[in-house]
Amino acid sequence: MSQNVQGVETPEKSSALKELVEIVKTIVFALLIALVLRVIFFQPFTIPSASMEPNLYEGDYIIVSKYSYGWSKHSIPFSPPLFEGRIMERPVNRGDIAVFKLPSDGRTDYVKRILGLPGDRLQMRDGLLYINDKLIEREPLSPVRTDVGYGQIREVARYQERLPGGRTYVTQDFGTDGDLDNTDVYIVPDGHYFAIGDNRDNSLDSRVPPALNGVGYVPADHLVGKAEIILLSWKPEATIFKPWTWVLDARPSRFFKVLK
Repeated sequence: MSQNVQGVETPEKSSALKELVEIVKTIVFALLIALVLRVIFFQPFTIPSASMEPNLYEGDYIIVSKYSYGWSKHSIPFSPPLFEGRIMERPVNRGDIAVFKLPSDGRTDYVKRILGLPGDRLQMRDGLLYINDKLIEREPLSPVRTDVGYGQIREVARYQERLPGGRTYVTQDFGTDGDLDNTDVYIVPDGHYFAIGDNRDNSLDSRVPPALNGVGYVPADHLVGKAEIILLSWKPEATIFKPWTWVLDARPSRFFKVLK
């Protein structure tokens, strides 16, 4: 009976090795393709707070387009310092919902609505938004009852704001005497934007300076991309460790909802 000589590769071993190499190559190529898509085209984000209610809820899973504004180092995971500024920069439209890196640390992802463009003057007066000294019109809608935190349910006012040019969206408001309902005039510097949450009385945004844990003005190169669609949505109680909550706490009415 013949025996295999030690150190000589048999056809079976050679075939198994080739199969393993092909599997590894497939995984590597798939990861590279996913990375390219994530860097160049789209990136998913999960909404962690109520600052953009009633348009984005905690637990919404959104898709952000990277190409909408061009690319900066913040388009790449971990924001490596490969270059400065933006490549193929495209203009931001007033009213866009944008994801950006918090200017004070360059790492934390924030999502707000861009309402101030470079050179704009913005101010809140009695809960009303003024842009370049013109009142942004708003129409009252039916109020809703919502959880405002710590299990407290209260009635919240809603309004449909209309920007110059006709773009509309819905805001949420607790009243006209909040900390951010009367502000100084903000003048947006060149190369920066002014971002405000749609949940006007529950949002740390550009109305709050970085020294007070707010956002301040957002540099153009800190923009990650434009929020395009709510892909999926779950209530905050859902958890990966409790599979039944994937169904019971799903919000299918929000699935595939295009953002505006």
